[in-house]
Amino acid sequence: MKMLVAQKILFLLCAGVSLAHDFITSGQLKNIEDRLRATEETLKELKTENEALRSFTKASSDKLESIQAENKAKKVAFSVGLVASGPQQLGPFDTRTTLLYKKIFTNTGNAYDPNTGTFTAPVNGVYFFRFYAHAQTSDLMAVSLHKNNQLQCSVYSQKIPNNANGGNGVVLSLQKGDEVYTQLWENSYIFDDDHSYTSFSGFLLFPM
Repeated sequence: MKMLVAQKILFLLCAGVSLAHDFITSGQLKNIEDRLRATEETLKELKTENEALRSFTKASSDKLESIQAENKAKKVAFSVGLVASGPQQLGPFDTRTTLLYKKIFTNTGNAYDPNTGTFTAPVNGVYFFRFYAHAQTSDLMAVSLHKNNQLQCSVYSQKIPNNANGGNGVVLSLQKGDEVYTQLWENSYIFDDDHSYTSFSGFLLFPM
C-alpha cells in the first residue's frame, strides 16, 4: 500500500515537472522577457510624457497669471477733487506748485498718488486727462497739466471780480512710468470746497 502511494506521489511529481516544462518553454520565457522590456519602455515613455505634461501645465498657468496681471493693469481710471472737505483757498506761492488732490472719487489701478498729486502710467498706452479749476475774487487763476517735466495745456483767468472757472483736457501717449500732474502757477490762486469745483481725472483709452 505504501509502495503504491509512493509510486503515485512520484508520478505526480514527474507529471508536474513535465507540465511545467510544457507550460514554460524557452521560447515562452523569452517572450515574457520581451514583453517585460516592452512594458518598461512604455512606462519610461509615460513618465516622459507626464513630465512634459507637467511642464506644459506650469507654462500654461504662468501664462494665465501673466494675462490676468496684464488685464488688471489695463483697468486704469481715476477722478479726484482738490479738498477732502470744507472750503479752502490755495495760493499764492512764489514758485509753481504741484496740486495734491485729496478727495478720491475713484482710483482704479491705484495709478494716482494723493501724497504727490501725480498719476504714473502703469502700462504703455493712450490716456485721456481733464482738469478743472475754480477761483473766487483774485488777480490770477492759472493751472497747467504736465507730462513729466513738459507743460501740455493750461487754464487761465485774470482780474477775477467774483468767480472764475476753467477746464481743459488732453489725450496723451504715455510710456509705462511716465508721470502726469497739475501745477498752480506762481502768484496764482484756486479755490475748492465740498462741491469739488477744482478736480483732476484721467483714464486709459487703450494700451499700446
